Amino acid sequence: MKVIATILAFVFFASCANSKESNYTASTPSGSIVRKFLGISLSDSIDFIRWNLAITDVKYTVECNYGIARPNTNGFIKGGKKVVFTGPVKKEANIYILQNGNAILRLAELNVNLLHILNDDNSLLKGNGGWSYTINNISPSISDRITIPAKQVVIKDSAVFEGRTPCGVPGIIEPGKQCYKLKWLIVLYGNAATNEPTNYKILATPYRAEGGRRGNWKIVTSKNGQIIYQLIDEKGNPFIHLLKVDDGVLLFTDAKGNLLVGDHDFSYTINRRF
Repeated sequence: MKVIATILAFVFFASCANSKESNYTASTPSGSIVRKFLGISLSDSIDFIRWNLAITDVKYTVECNYGIARPNTNGFIKGGKKVVFTGPVKKEANIYILQNGNAILRLAELNVNLLHILNDDNSLLKGNGGWSYTINNISPSISDRITIPAKQVVIKDSAVFEGRTPCGVPGIIEPGKQCYKLKWLIVLYGNAATNEPTNYKILATPYRAEGGRRGNWKIVTSKNGQIIYQLIDEKGNPFIHLLKVDDGVLLFTDAKGNLLVGDHDFSYTINRRF
């Protein structure tokens, strides 16, 4: 029996040692689902939470800083506060389930590079104009593979999306031009009677001087069946590509459908305001 127990213990620890670790980072809002998991009081005044998350097949380690944002920096007033702990993880289909005592956090694996925090009903958690709930792989690889099912498009008269992203949206910022972040407000107009897209309006950092940008948009289906919103420029070419992953969440891609991967400050995600 002792020999069997020793062998089983060896196999268990060997499997843990060989389990590949993936490391992620992001800054997210501080909604109640996140606070409950991290053990942060709902009464604490918090602007955002900065994550460092490591996940293997059997466990996770999370280190988060949180607090009030220090103006004109990417840090916190007085350094903020910190929480660090480790716990068990399991995976069901494309959803990671992290446990901290009685608290659970669910994250959808959008692809090998991106995770997204979920509501209790497994819908994607919607962020705000400052931050999203998308978490970014620190060592990403190029991938157009999406591991969540495509969502049906139901067009209403208009939908407003907002957010802040890094500066790497292809073709937006001129090479060599200094840029820390891009602020986005995109209004998509449609014909609700025919369920067809019509016009868009962009009020964003790159177009502030010209009072925004306007044009037409269309919906296309990618080679893997995902829904892409393409915003068309004045020459008739798509220049912004947005993957629909939820009614309240759009993700920037490049022209080939590869999801863009953010950093510890911002993700390439915009969130529906209304």
